[in-house]
Amino acid sequence: MRTRPLKVALLGCGVVGSEVARIMTTHADDLAARIGAPVELAGVAVRRPDRVREGVDPALVTTDAAALARREDIDVVIEVIGGIEPARKLITSAFEHGASVVTANKALLAEDGPTLHEAAEKHGNDLYYEAAVAAAIPLVRPLRESLAGDKVNRILGIVNGTTNFILDRMDSTGAGYGEALDEATALGYAEADPTADVEGFDAAAKAAILAGIAFHTRVRLDDVHREGLTEITAADIASAKRMGCTVKLLAICERAADGRSVTARVHPAMIPLSHPLANVREAYNAVFVESDAAGQLMFYGPGAGGAPTASAVLGDLVAACRNKLNGSRGPGESAYAQLPVSPMGEVVTRYHISLDVADKPGVLAQVATTFAEHGVSIDTVRQQGKDGDAWLVVVTHSAPDAALSSTVEALRGLDTVRGVASIMRVEGE
Repeated sequence: MRTRPLKVALLGCGVVGSEVARIMTTHADDLAARIGAPVELAGVAVRRPDRVREGVDPALVTTDAAALARREDIDVVIEVIGGIEPARKLITSAFEHGASVVTANKALLAEDGPTLHEAAEKHGNDLYYEAAVAAAIPLVRPLRESLAGDKVNRILGIVNGTTNFILDRMDSTGAGYGEALDEATALGYAEADPTADVEGFDAAAKAAILAGIAFHTRVRLDDVHREGLTEITAADIASAKRMGCTVKLLAICERAADGRSVTARVHPAMIPLSHPLANVREAYNAVFVESDAAGQLMFYGPGAGGAPTASAVLGDLVAACRNKLNGSRGPGESAYAQLPVSPMGEVVTRYHISLDVADKPGVLAQVATTFAEHGVSIDTVRQQGKDGDAWLVVVTHSAPDAALSSTVEALRGLDTVRGVASIMRVEGE
């Protein structure tokens, strides 16, 4: 074993960073044995240096992240600051000064991953980011390496633990959205400002990363259709149950049937209780991958939290350090296919639509005619009425999303339709 240690710089020492530092210290001997050389934490960049950080030598703490990232003696930089800047500048600076980078920064990778890959390639260093998607669940590496010889056609996943917890509580207890969110906040699953989670931004960034790897195509955050779950009601959950379904916030990345384009989207959807993702409870994540040769694969586990995320970071650290010792590099960006990303309107899907209608003869026929005029076939209709009020619940066959959307707009214009109470896609069948 080489005696000179490989030096590691840690940018950020919050929930994840502190766990990384702890594991590096407590498992130092095992890490050295697995890598083939000792690893040494050479510096920790923080914003508040006076805060006590258990297990971190105060002498290593600095507020000058830029100086730490460009130190010539650093072999690997771990970035767990998050956000776009200064993380982007710090990572590119680390590459320029000879270090490989391990990051958990999904937002930056989804926004400007190509720039990071190009900088790593230019300077002969590694960029690893297993922790950016689904925390401890091994997903990025299987897609980049284990399935590199296969053709991935579809990824269907629950990639945000906060939203899964909320929807699970709504399903299992009958709670409303607000009540379930309050519980998620109290338990620490939801941030004080939960916007990134509940509006789907977090899941959309992960979808962009997964689609890019799976389809060998650059997919940016702006390419991902995004809808959150703030409009989901207890009535929607109950309607799903009557169909033998549950509601999940899904990230879906698909290759078109003709193989000439791809799509990436995040939105709530009803999925059958028979689907493996339907039984993913609490704050857990799971991703269902479909490929030509391997068939159907499912990856499951904790998708958030300091220790699970740190586990993925340390796995990448071991790989980056081994490459440094061997003078080799891991896989870089694979975007040779450069397939166009189609808009949401071209996605073929199904709708579950709940309508508040007048309780009088001819209403159902008028609604059915509207669907037919827009080229959308109806699968099932359920009608309920009492004291002049009536509800129609319509589930469609598969159709382009644009046709389904235009149907809904036309329904809103009917005199007999008092309102469109809810719209949800149906997936996983």
